[in-house]
Amino acid sequence: MLGLVPVRRALLSVSDKTDLVPFAKALASLGVEIVSTGGTAAALTAAGIPVVTVEQLTGHPEILDGRVKTLHPRIHGGLLGRRNLAAHLAAMETHGIPPIDLVCVNLYPFERTVRAEGVSEPEAIEQIDIGGPAIMRSAAKNFEFVAVVTSPAQYDRVASELLAHDGCTTRATRADLAAAAFGRTAEYDAAISGWMGRRQAHAFAETLRLTYVGRQMLRYGENPHQRAASYRDPNAAGPSVVTGEVLGGKQISYNNILDAAAGLELALDLRSIDPPGPAAAVLKHTNACGAARAATLAEAFERAWSGDPLAAFGGVVVLAGTADRAVAEAMVSGSRFLEVVVADRFDADAAGILGERWPNARLVAVGPPGDDPSPIAIRSVPGGLLVQDRDTHPVDPDDFRLAAGPAPSDAMRRDAAFLVSVVKHLKSNAVVVGADETLRGMGAGCVDRLQACRVAVEKAGDRLKGRAIVAASDAFFPFADGPRVLLDAGVRCLVHPGGSKRDEDTFALCRERGVTCLLTGVRHFRH
Repeated sequence: MLGLVPVRRALLSVSDKTDLVPFAKALASLGVEIVSTGGTAAALTAAGIPVVTVEQLTGHPEILDGRVKTLHPRIHGGLLGRRNLAAHLAAMETHGIPPIDLVCVNLYPFERTVRAEGVSEPEAIEQIDIGGPAIMRSAAKNFEFVAVVTSPAQYDRVASELLAHDGCTTRATRADLAAAAFGRTAEYDAAISGWMGRRQAHAFAETLRLTYVGRQMLRYGENPHQRAASYRDPNAAGPSVVTGEVLGGKQISYNNILDAAAGLELALDLRSIDPPGPAAAVLKHTNACGAARAATLAEAFERAWSGDPLAAFGGVVVLAGTADRAVAEAMVSGSRFLEVVVADRFDADAAGILGERWPNARLVAVGPPGDDPSPIAIRSVPGGLLVQDRDTHPVDPDDFRLAAGPAPSDAMRRDAAFLVSVVKHLKSNAVVVGADETLRGMGAGCVDRLQACRVAVEKAGDRLKGRAIVAASDAFFPFADGPRVLLDAGVRCLVHPGGSKRDEDTFALCRERGVTCLLTGVRHFRH
């Protein structure tokens, strides 16, 4: 059974008036009486559509600068009354409550408002919709008799159904619309709760409520036998791979997103080093196998790729900047192959060049840099969640303390800051070596720090020769064996947090070899 319900009266009250007039005209052409509020009523009247104002229906004016206009028994009674119960119908007749068969409501643009730069707290609060969500919930609860339309994207479906069924809606459509309405109010409430929570002194609430909105189904999870989907954070405002625009290529995968997200964090950190400039990173399995800063984005890419060409093949490239013709031509040269390219945006030349070379490569435009409002990082474990502050501690070479050896040159300090920024984004235990703001070798995810030093040196190979090599570690060295491996390979500056009981052993080794040792005082484990 279709469960047809005729629509004789509709309440229209929308903030976003996209395609409102054509939808209202479709309702009016079917003889539907339209009840409306404030700006919506004015827009419909201007379009020549007959409107009954909410004040006429309720007998009460809008008050408190429009904060109260639809919060009235004649509105909610008309939505919640069950048409199959004689007692409900009698109560509605007694109190002069006409039934409302369709609601078209969308909400004040709270999310867009709080993402705007410089918005004040009073401005944000005035964009918290009260009446709209209440109407949505009342109509959705009574979906057996009421259709609730919450987005312009639903207008064509509803109008087509009304035309196909002589002005009636089907139960299946009403149920779908109700689910969408409750989803929208949940998303809206989560955005408000998140905004208010971030303004409080304590980031860790006693009860953690999370609401994420479905973004897309993914090709599969980490492996083909695992299903996967991505969800977006309605509070997120900064660049994001999840919310970025995929310009071409195959459907993006779970692993693609993980790698690209890790690379984006790194690239944004590298770009922000003073003085800010173009940066590029090449990712494999969420670890950077190449990273660099340079005067141009094309040069940064070339340097990043040179860090480990073998590992870079088939990887993910993240560009901190706009992909233009120059960097695209650099990427497609030779026998290189890329799965994903992420950038602020892609100009037409770059998109065309990359798409022609690799039709299946995903090009993801994430937008310009901006503030990410989320101060916490969340990870799932069986049976629960772990929550911590995000590791956003700034890397400032002026804060590094000379512990042993000669004072570093300005270039050496820049390389130290660059490599500390890289190593903080690798899986621990991690050690990196490099020069000229270019990653030359890395050991990541090792079970001991000596192994990490050996892997970093081995990966760098001949790329260490003829350069003032700097090495950075994400944590202190418990023994001097790891540093000895690095210094034997030609490292001239060693950077680490310090704090080991045997730090003096490392300092003595550096003094003996005439190597600079800098302490950051900040550990950057990444598990």
